[in-house]
Amino acid sequence: MSAKNIEIKYTNLFINNEFVDAVSKKTFPVINPATEKIITNVAEADKADVDIAVAAAKAAFARKSEWRKLDASARGRLLDKLADLMERDAEELAKLEALESGKILGYCLFCVQHCVKVLRYYAGYADKIHGNTIPADGGNFALTRKEPIGVVGQIIPWNVLLIMITWKLAPALAAGCTVVVKPAEQTPLTALAVAALIKEAGFPKGVVNVLPGYGPTAGAAVALHNDIRKVAFTGSTEVGQKILAYAGQSNLKNVSLELGGKSPLVIFDDADVDEAVEMAHMATFTCQGQTCCAGSRIFVQAGIYDEFVRKATARARQIKIGDPLEYGVDQGPQIDQPSFDKILRLIGTGKAQGAKLQTGGDRFGTQGYFVQPTIFSDVTDDMTIAKEEIFGPVQSIFKFNTLEEAIERANKTEYGLAAGVITKNIYNALEFSQAVEAGSVWVNCYMAITTQLPFGGYKRSGIGREMGEDGLQGYLETKTIVMAVKK
Repeated sequence: MSAKNIEIKYTNLFINNEFVDAVSKKTFPVINPATEKIITNVAEADKADVDIAVAAAKAAFARKSEWRKLDASARGRLLDKLADLMERDAEELAKLEALESGKILGYCLFCVQHCVKVLRYYAGYADKIHGNTIPADGGNFALTRKEPIGVVGQIIPWNVLLIMITWKLAPALAAGCTVVVKPAEQTPLTALAVAALIKEAGFPKGVVNVLPGYGPTAGAAVALHNDIRKVAFTGSTEVGQKILAYAGQSNLKNVSLELGGKSPLVIFDDADVDEAVEMAHMATFTCQGQTCCAGSRIFVQAGIYDEFVRKATARARQIKIGDPLEYGVDQGPQIDQPSFDKILRLIGTGKAQGAKLQTGGDRFGTQGYFVQPTIFSDVTDDMTIAKEEIFGPVQSIFKFNTLEEAIERANKTEYGLAAGVITKNIYNALEFSQAVEAGSVWVNCYMAITTQLPFGGYKRSGIGREMGEDGLQGYLETKTIVMAVKK
């Protein structure tokens, strides 16, 4: 399947339900990571465009606006309509995301299906948001109301843009907020295609605005804007710290952050080795290793360590690398040159610091940002590849002996996004899942992420939760109302 079959329909900013040029008329190139060639040029938003978009979102949130006067159930129907449209255009959206992100087409189709489920889940929640009556002291009548927080800024990463934009938009819109979205500069085309569907679904003007641009300009303007009441960000821990600082420098806006990870997957020697190899393979190599919750530290108990390393290496060598738009390909390119360079640099440190290279370890081919699936064994906790987030197709395998050792070493990281354990021993499973410092713990499974389950991190992996009811609460304020009752 050739990129020539993909029609690029939208390249302008989306503000107030219209596609418009940037105020500056500037554009920037979108690069195909499989070929390193320009796909097209897209309008580049900066502070002036953010100001216009925020004004549109603020007007759409005004007390007597069309959006605010909608029944809650009507908001739900709009989300359901958007889900219908994404389902209708699933192949087109998947091809577009595969083209600009380098993710394989099959995975992108899965992402669209997941997005549809998220939209339908929060569509059902829209008319079920309510407060409580409270038997307060003093004989007064007291109640709480749940109200939308207001204009929200959402800064979306490139690795799974469709999923991330839906995780953020769906609860915000179900709650009744209005939104300014800044997609990653590497993947704006898919975000703009979603914007067109939002308009087609019938959302009122200004409810959703999409501004492609760069982090230091458009992203910073969103995070610093005094009329934005909340910023939701997914990305690196370093940028997340800047977002938090910007919130403090401006209006103390609410912030939710889903950041980096260095997630452990612990495999005990009572596990089925073949099943464990397959699970660890998926945990590491899904999306070219470009997932925040990737199982990037594989701890294997000594009794099965050598067998696991041998079989994991053989499994990695089966990966088919190539054009992400071709069915049957298992791994596409990394997202861009800086990511490609970082991964190869970290692989170099693994070699230099004494980890044993089992397979891979270099670029693949001569064109595109392709990296060979790489496995290191004999990795120790002090090595750079054991501590830094690689965000690439690199599996690091560690040896451990006891449960207590596994817990201590799993927690020996500044991150705490996810963790996994594979064992037939219920004591080991329960003890590890309670002791490990991570927002999600998967027992005998990995990346078991569904719409109903909250997702987020401990420590430097973030603040707040997305998905499930917890994800909705982040877009709501609680108002307490007390009425004096006189006889």
